[in-house]
This record gives sequence, C-alpha cells and structure tokens, in this order.
Amino acid sequence: MNTPIKIQKKEIRKRMLQQRDLMSMATKTLYDRYACKTLWQIMELGGCQTVHTYLPMGSEIDIFPFIEQCLAHHKTVICPQTMPNREFKNLILASLEDLEPGVFGTVHPMGERTFEGTYDMVVVPGLACDDERYRLGYGAGYYDTFLAELTTSFKIGMFYPFQKMNQLPREPHDIQLDRIFYDIDLENGIGL
Repeated sequence: MNTPIKIQKKEIRKRMLQQRDLMSMATKTLYDRYACKTLWQIMELGGCQTVHTYLPMGSEIDIFPFIEQCLAHHKTVICPQTMPNREFKNLILASLEDLEPGVFGTVHPMGERTFEGTYDMVVVPGLACDDERYRLGYGAGYYDTFLAELTTSFKIGMFYPFQKMNQLPREPHDIQLDRIFYDIDLENGIGL
C-alpha cells in the first residue's frame, strides 16, 4: 500500500529537521562557509545585481556572511516577509541591523520598502532535495507559490549533504529549481 504523499513529506520533514539540528557546530560552520563562498561565486559569474534570499533561522544554512557581502558590494538584497494566504511581501534589505520578528520564527527587513522588480537570483531554504532539483520545504507552501511566478530568475536551493534524496514525493504544485547546493568539493572549496 502506498503511503499518501502528504504523510511521506511530513515524515521526511521530521527526519531531516532532527538530523539538521543534530549537526556538530564544526561541521555546520564548514558547510555554511562554503555555501556562502559558492553563492558569491554564482552571483559574480552570473553578473547578478539583485538577489532574493531567505534570512536563516534555526539550523538552516547560515548565509548571513553572503548577505553581508552582497550589501557591501551594493547588490540589491530582497528578503521575504511571511504574509497570510501563502504570500510573501518582498522587502528591500538595507542592513542586517534593521530586522524585525515575523511569524513562524522568521525575521524580515523593517519598514515597508517593497521591491517590485525582477530577481537575478533567488536563494531558497528547505529540508530535503532530490536528483531532479526538487525541494521539500516546511509545508506551508510559501516558496511554491512565490517560485511559480518566477520565470527568468536563477533559483538555487540550499541543503546539507544528508538532506539529498534520490527522489522526493512530488505534487503538481512543487517547483523545480535551477541548481541545488548540497555537497562540497573540499579540494577546490566549491559547492556542487
């Protein structure tokens, strides 16, 4: 008997969240550092000027150094504020000092500086990913709704190696990403 997709997803979320929370700080720091380096390389190689990015919470990949680097190089950084009805309000980030708490343990930029343009790159968190570049998020559907509207932005998901599976259970609303960061080439220091 096949387990319904929603139940499968719930079980994967629980397992991945537990594993992520149990990572050693040394291992997490190493991966986070390489994730930031990889994101910056992609920004530079792609000539990206605008990036939509999550603000890390809990044991998510800490990309605050990448965000700081973007701000220091005068890139336009946009971060989501979680709104009702699975929607984001996309706010311009001026400084990591100017954040306020949101729902579900999130933070977002203070003020109402909404961004209306297009994004060169979108950096997405998640709990699991697969070989076909699909992701599993927390289950609220915010990123699926948001990503479905983006046709020209380069979309990259951020994951630790243990979060990668061969194939995730999939529903019609799930969005395929352009690239997944989940592994590290330690010799060259580049995320794959």
